[in-house]
Amino acid sequence: MEKRVSLKTTILAVAAIALATALTAPDAAAQEVSFQRKIRLPLWAQLDAYPGLEKPNYDAGVFDYAIRQMKTLTPYLLNGMVYGWEFDYTPSDKLRGVPEYFEVKEIRSFEAESKKIHYEQPWFDQSKVHCWANFERDEGMVQSWKQWADVKNPRIMGIGGGKMSKGFEGIQEAAQNALKDAVRTYYRKVLKNKPKQITGRVLINKIPAILINSGEYQLQLDFFLETGIIKEYQNF
Repeated sequence: MEKRVSLKTTILAVAAIALATALTAPDAAAQEVSFQRKIRLPLWAQLDAYPGLEKPNYDAGVFDYAIRQMKTLTPYLLNGMVYGWEFDYTPSDKLRGVPEYFEVKEIRSFEAESKKIHYEQPWFDQSKVHCWANFERDEGMVQSWKQWADVKNPRIMGIGGGKMSKGFEGIQEAAQNALKDAVRTYYRKVLKNKPKQITGRVLINKIPAILINSGEYQLQLDFFLETGIIKEYQNF
């Protein structure tokens, strides 16, 4: 029994060192700070890559794949929470022979800010590694959040899926599909006629919900919405 406890403690210690440069004890007060100042993001990743996604690496550590996934996913989501994404959307129109088009781009790089992310409290179950990712906005980011949260910016929500077999790209696909779902649902309600093109920007305003369902990642994302341009068809 003592050996089993010792082994588990050792594994947790290794995961902790790999996941973060420095671990801090849980801070109850920090957890209560407003989302506009401190972001506390719950993360998880599969211990092993989806079969066939990566070539076996027998020299890799037990947690290497999961750590790599979380350190790729975290900046991606935080970028959407801190700086936001811009989108370009063309609804499909069968009568005009127009296919659907949807593109998402980051508004600003998050590379420098990635160094300020702190990972803590790692733990694992039978198939996943879990931890918390913490990021604190600077004053400029806080002011930007307040501008986004202005009452004139609508709140929208969408759900999207992406294939687990794609790894991180599957989560990215799910996030983009969630944004497309949110944009499409909102503008269908407020526009009388189908537009030719819609552009805009969004900022994630709640902690994303990431689930697995039938071999797919499913994300629920909530956004503030800022409309850019809306182009209408000249002929109906």
